[in-house]
This record gives sequence, structure tokens and C-alpha cells, in this order.
Amino acid sequence: MVQMACSFAANGGVRGRLDYLLFLPRRYVHRRRWPLILFLHGSGERGDDLEMLKRNGVPRVVEENPSFPFVAVSPQCPPGGRWHLYLKTLGALLDDIAARYAVDPRRICLTGLSMGGYGTWHLAARYPDRFAAIAPVCGGGLASLGFPEKARALRDVPVWAFHGALDTNVPAAETQRLVDVLRDAGGDARLTIYPDAGHDSWTRTYADPALYEWFLSKRR
Repeated sequence: MVQMACSFAANGGVRGRLDYLLFLPRRYVHRRRWPLILFLHGSGERGDDLEMLKRNGVPRVVEENPSFPFVAVSPQCPPGGRWHLYLKTLGALLDDIAARYAVDPRRICLTGLSMGGYGTWHLAARYPDRFAAIAPVCGGGLASLGFPEKARALRDVPVWAFHGALDTNVPAAETQRLVDVLRDAGGDARLTIYPDAGHDSWTRTYADPALYEWFLSKRR
């Protein structure tokens, strides 16, 4: 199944429109409920060309593996935007997908890289009851949105965070402090630090089947 280019226009005072890629598993049938992954890209893929999303992360994985066992939704942030400005829109997008496709509401997972890693922390903390598990990659949390303390909202959400020890764009300490706060709150937080990786800790992360096995094991 190839990824489909789609568009979502929010209403009711929610910010704007998001174009997105939608992937349905090869054996998708509507009578069965499927797990879903929402993927948030990094700053380099912002714009109005959905093909750019296929460079990295989940959109790249599903292009190479049509048997990927999740519904995958990969929105594109508008030029100059940041994911924290679209949290309500992303929530509304999930509502729309769940209404139109056979998604298991107890098995919705969230992941993203770099700017999308920040977006993963931000969106999950905004809607902690929506996600079965999250996997932020080389991201962090904005102090203006209440982080790192806001990470405590995720104490009931399994988290597996990833970062490169040599990252000079977003220091690994950004992820470490969120994981520390979450663990202090009694949360289930795993952290993988790649000792030889810089900012690109996502290629290794999204190529590892263990991440998707972990997602499949989680239910809200």
C-alpha cells in the first residue's frame, strides 16, 4: 500500500489546515481495529511538499515495508511553523482519522524527531490520555510550555526516548532532564543514548524493529 496524500482542514476555532501522508497496512480491512502511529517530522521537512516527509522516519519505513503493521499518519508542518502551535489541530486530525478508519483507540502511538521530538513531548503532555506509548527522538520540552515539570503529566504513558550523545543541535541533556522528571513522578521511561551519534539519532531508531515491537505491546 503506497502512502496517500491527504488534507485536513480543522474548524471550530482550531488553527488551520494540515496536509498529511496516510499509510494503510497491506492487509487493512475495516472490520479489524488497527494500531496507529502518528509521526511528527523535523524542521527540515516543513513546507508544502509531502514527498519531503519520505526522507526520514516512519514515512521512509513504510515506503520500504508495505507490510508495516500500523496505520501511519504523517502530517506536514506549514513553512515556518512549529508543532507546539498545532497541538489542537493534531488532536482534531486524530479524531478525524479515528472516525474514518478502523483505528483501535487504545493503541494510538506517537513519535517524532528533532522538532518533531519536541512536538511529541508537547502533544503527549497536552493529551496524555490519548496515547498508548510515545517515542520522542532527539527532542526536548519548551520552558514556555511548562517543561521539564510538564513531563509529569506523562507518568501513566510509557515513554522510550532516544538521543545521540554527540548531538550539538539539541543536547542529550534535554532528553535526560525530561526522563529524570518523569521517572521521579513514577513514570515508565526508557532512555537510549547512542554514544557515537550526533543529531541524527533517528536513522538508527526507526530502522530498529524493536521500537515497533514495543509499540505493539502497548495498550492504553
